[in-house]
Parts: sequence; C-alpha cells; structure tokens
Amino acid sequence: MAASTKHIFITGGVTSSLGKGIIAASLAKLLQSRGISVTIQKFDPYLNIDPGTLNPYEHGECYVTEDGAETDLDLGHYERFLNSTTSQGNNVTTGRIYNNVITKERNGEFLGKTVQVIPHITDEIKNNFYKLGNDGKYDVIITEIGGCVGDIESLPFVEAVRQARWDLGPNNFLVIHLTLIPFLSAAKELKTKPTQHSVKQLLEAGVQPDILVCRTEHHLPVDVKKKIAQFCNVQLNCVIEAMDADSIYDVPLLMKKERLDERVMTKLKISSKTNTELEQWKEFLGKLKNPTMEVDIALIGKYVSLPDAYKSIIESFIHAGTSLECKVNLHLVSSEELNEGNIGKKLELMDGVLVAPGFGVRGLAGKLIATKYARENLIPFFGICLGMQVAVIEFARNVLGKADASSGELEPDCKDPVIFLMEEQKGVKQMGGTMRLGAYPCEMKKGSKAYKAYGKPKVTERHRHRYEFNNKYLKEFEDHGMVASGKNPDKGLVEIIELKDHPWFVGTQFHPEYKSTVLNPHPLFVRFIKAVSDNKRNKS
Repeated sequence: MAASTKHIFITGGVTSSLGKGIIAASLAKLLQSRGISVTIQKFDPYLNIDPGTLNPYEHGECYVTEDGAETDLDLGHYERFLNSTTSQGNNVTTGRIYNNVITKERNGEFLGKTVQVIPHITDEIKNNFYKLGNDGKYDVIITEIGGCVGDIESLPFVEAVRQARWDLGPNNFLVIHLTLIPFLSAAKELKTKPTQHSVKQLLEAGVQPDILVCRTEHHLPVDVKKKIAQFCNVQLNCVIEAMDADSIYDVPLLMKKERLDERVMTKLKISSKTNTELEQWKEFLGKLKNPTMEVDIALIGKYVSLPDAYKSIIESFIHAGTSLECKVNLHLVSSEELNEGNIGKKLELMDGVLVAPGFGVRGLAGKLIATKYARENLIPFFGICLGMQVAVIEFARNVLGKADASSGELEPDCKDPVIFLMEEQKGVKQMGGTMRLGAYPCEMKKGSKAYKAYGKPKVTERHRHRYEFNNKYLKEFEDHGMVASGKNPDKGLVEIIELKDHPWFVGTQFHPEYKSTVLNPHPLFVRFIKAVSDNKRNKS
C-alpha cells in the first residue's frame, strides 16, 4: 500500500439503484480534470465469483475489461467517463473474497487458526481495497461498495471500511454516503427521515460519513440541508444535492457546481495540480443537446425489457451520434416478437438495424428474420458477436442455399455448422471465465468498410464468446460476396464480416461497445451512424 495514495469509499443507503457508479465516475472525472491520477473499483456483495454467469435480467450487462475480466456494468461507466482502462483488480465480489480465503485455508496458510469473518475475511477485503495503490500509480482510489447499508451481505465490507480508517489515517480516508430524500406529493414536502435512518445504520457499524450526496427530484432548501447536517453529524457544506439529470453526462458538471470535488480535496488535503479542464466534456454536452439531425435505429435483442442488458451499446450510440451531431433514437425490439408477418411493419420506419449479442437459441428466429430484411432492403446493418454469427447463418441459408446451416452452439447436429466450437473449447465444462475473453488483435483488409472506419490496418478489440466462424466455408462465402474483412493474425479466426454491395453491412465477432468512451467514440459505431444518416439523406 503506497503511503501517498488517498482512498475514498462510496456507500449507498435507503434504496439500491441510486447511482453510486455515476457519482463515483463523476467525482473521478472532476479529480482527473485537476491533474490527479485516479481509478475506481467496485466491490459487489454477491457470492458469484464474477457476474459472467448472471442472467442480464438480474444484473444488466456483463462488462469485459482489456485483460479479460467479466465485471460489473459500473466498470463501463468508469471507463467511459475517465477514458482509461480498468482490469480484473477493479471489480471484486464476496465470492472471490471467500474463494481466496478458503483456498488459503486449504493450503495451510493460517497455521491451524480458526478462520473467521473478522479478521480473515475483512483482511482479505482490505488487501483488495489497497491492491491498486501498491505501485504508486494513483493519487486517489475510489471504492464503490455495492448494495445497501444494512444488507446482511454488505456487513463485512462496511466493517472493512471501518478498519481502513485506522490503517490509512485521517487525511488519506474519506467516506461518501449516497442517500435519497424522497418528496411526498400528498404532504408536499421533502422527507429527511430515510436519510437519518440510513446514516444511523452506518454509524451503528462504526462508520461516520464525511460527505452526504442526496439524490432528490426537487432542490434541497437550506433548512432541509441544515436538518440533514445536524442529525447526520456532517458539516453543512458537505450535504451535496444530486438532482435528477437529463443525462448521466450532466452529473460531473452538477457535482462541480455543488463543489463535491472541492469538499473532497479539502478533507483529504489534496492540492489541485491544474485548473479544472473540462472543455472537451462541455463541448460533448453541447453537441449532445443540440443535434443537427436524427436517425432511428432498431436494436434487436432478447433482453430488451431491461435496457441495462445493452448498456454499453446504448452509450456507444450516444458517444458516436454526438460526435456527428446526430441524435440516435434507439428502438429496443424484442427478437422473440418478430416474424415474417410483422417484420415489415416493425422495421419499415427504421434507418438502421443492430442485432445485439447474446447466448442461446431463444429469439434466434427473430434475429435471422431482421437480418434478412436489412440485407435484402439495403438497410444499414451492424451485428455484434452473436449478431455477426446470425448474419453468417442467414447468408448461408438464403444466399448459399444451405438450408440446414446453423451454429454448433444452437443446433449441435446441424449439417452445415458455419459457426463452430474451436478444438480448445471442446473439453471445457465450467461456465465462468472460460470463454475467449478480453483483448485480441485484428488485422483488416485494405479498402474494406472496417479498414476505412478505423483508418489503420491493425487494432485490438475485446471478446466474450466460445464459438467462431468456420473457416472451412470461407471461400464459398467470399465467392458470393460476404468477405472476411478482419482476421486474428495469430489463428486466422474471422473477426469481421461485411457485404460488398450494401450501404453498410458489417458484423464483428468482438464487442466494439466495450471500448467506446465520451472522448473517444468507437470508429465502427461512428461509421455505422454516418452510413445510416447518409442512406437516410439519399432516400429523402
């Protein structure tokens, strides 16, 4: 643990989904803009080793880092806001903590001692709190504690935070508690009692918050702030109002207005290295709020009832659209509801189609129908991971005449497995963390749509899949117009497919959405939206 590293812990109370991740990312952005090196880590209180095996309906999307860690979707916010990468060490679960401790116990590392929550589990949690600070790379580490204060599974984490105060010392430790001030419309007043109870629970666990960030739908009058400060034992200027915002990208500027970064720096005795540099951020917001044109894009997927399942894709459209001063109206369409009878009606007003990633056979028929419709009607198409594989299957069936073409994942006994399981994956039985994960290189054909989008011949992109394009069929595909415009140079695996005679028909085996940030929109999303807007203009 580097002595100079400062630690900020963010806890939440009253209710979940208050936006701890956005507050953490916004604070980090403000500190970063002052020349302070900062990273954020998320500690999740569930017993899964990582979110890789969780249903997206349970937990939203599973975000993949450069080093192949399957992590919480909040890490996506961290990367998008800070324009810097995270890693395996930025997301730790109770499952991993207990797994580490039990492994140590089995290896005899506790010398026969009784293994207990305190000190063994809390020590392991603290070791992980401090790990990212060991190399002195960061001035500040922000740690977001998942769940709600008072939840039984969060207790060891809150206890570890209490102990961390003594390890780190007063000027290196800060707790921000995110809470809710509800407005009762019948009484027409803001209520502070839930916040008081939440802070009381934190105090019972031995943790005194230094700053309260209060989510609210209405402005907090000074008398309400005073009441919160008095009952919760914090300074008046450390009661921060967090009003609901039009966009998550407004939050850093709202927090700056409330002087959250100044309060943090004062308490941690950090001197600002530079003046706040947020011009690019303000420029982004200006374009976001003043688009010069609009397009309508259908996102075809099976988890559309929970948009968080496609969080990175949705945000990538915002980044790319804003860079082109184009508002992307994203229409989430359930692939299970699509059929030959209604496809025209569902997609006739769409300017572009994106077929989303996913696993399993459910909703496959609808994705195939949507892909065929986009291909035949020359609607710009973008397929990601399974979306790319669907484009390959559809082309094989309807252009190459292979009626039984499919994926070995979806139909193991199909006659033409145009998508198949690689040899090294055949013996894998465990589900978690066993796929092709993280960053792999991709080389592109000169002159292809992909090459023109990136503007360079070689890139690295993040993966999360088991099944691959079957190269046995590649020549036949290319002879009929579907080319492999991107390949992995080490194994010759197909990374990108595209159609020659189409305004834009591109599928990627990797997940470009994981690398899109506010300041660096992903080139494939940018070029897709440009193709969509150009196509729309040509039609009108």
